[in-house]
Amino acid sequence: MSSIYKTQKPSYPNLATSLELIKPITWFPPMWAFLCGAISTGAISIDKLPLVCLGVFLAGPLVCGMSQAANDWCDRHVDAINEPERPIPSGRMPEKWGLAIALLMSFVSLTVAWFLGTWGFIATISAVICAWVYSIEPFRLKKSGVLGPLLVGFCYEGLPWFTGAAILSAGMPNGKTTLVAILYALGAFGIMILNDFKAVEGDKQTGVNSLPVALGSEGAIKLACICMILPQLSIVWCLFYWKMIIFSLIIGTAVIIQIMAMLRLIKNPREFAPWYNQTGITIYVLGMMVSAVGLGFYSSL
Repeated sequence: MSSIYKTQKPSYPNLATSLELIKPITWFPPMWAFLCGAISTGAISIDKLPLVCLGVFLAGPLVCGMSQAANDWCDRHVDAINEPERPIPSGRMPEKWGLAIALLMSFVSLTVAWFLGTWGFIATISAVICAWVYSIEPFRLKKSGVLGPLLVGFCYEGLPWFTGAAILSAGMPNGKTTLVAILYALGAFGIMILNDFKAVEGDKQTGVNSLPVALGSEGAIKLACICMILPQLSIVWCLFYWKMIIFSLIIGTAVIIQIMAMLRLIKNPREFAPWYNQTGITIYVLGMMVSAVGLGFYSSL
């Protein structure tokens, strides 16, 4: 590891390295969830599009980007084992700049959130606090195989959905959309367990007790599948109970397809986890939008 840090370091990062630090590929889930929350209110209109766009930008590039920068700075020693090519352990991003970017983006996120009203500002404060508590000592909730994935699932899916709904509703979202947001956040707990498979070796060496480390591959993958499926089955039942029959059937069909994909995933978790992320998880997030459209359609009747 020491050799990694002895490579020649630039005095400041270039734009490409800075963009790599905040990982644009990770922005999609919270942006999508925020949009789902906004649509679930049935209150989207042309005059509210600027507000929606600002909220999507806040959820993705700003808050999620900030959380990635904070996590990479806090994880720089773990990444030197798991992924030494990342900006900080590779030496392309000076450590002090990694921290400065994370802190600056935290401030900018809160500043932008101020213009989204009380609910948007409160939700953003919660998201920023969660991002730092997840990664930084002495809290570092990511060391917990349960609390870490739960927190990330909450911040990636539940909180943005709730925020989008609250901003468009100009108040507390109704019980239906809040319940669906919570269920999808719980399902995202299983997705986060899958995400932990890529860092098993580094987690073992640095004391991060992720579920793949604690339960082994077989136990962790079965738990992940159960955690992804049960909340969706609950949503199927809720939509059916609320007389949203067509939307319930669509989500139910999506669940069946995911179960079929999971049967392959369970055979070899490490090999098929990336494949499942491209198939099963895609179906999961499309189901989120189906649920949001259903909620928005019936709320506007």
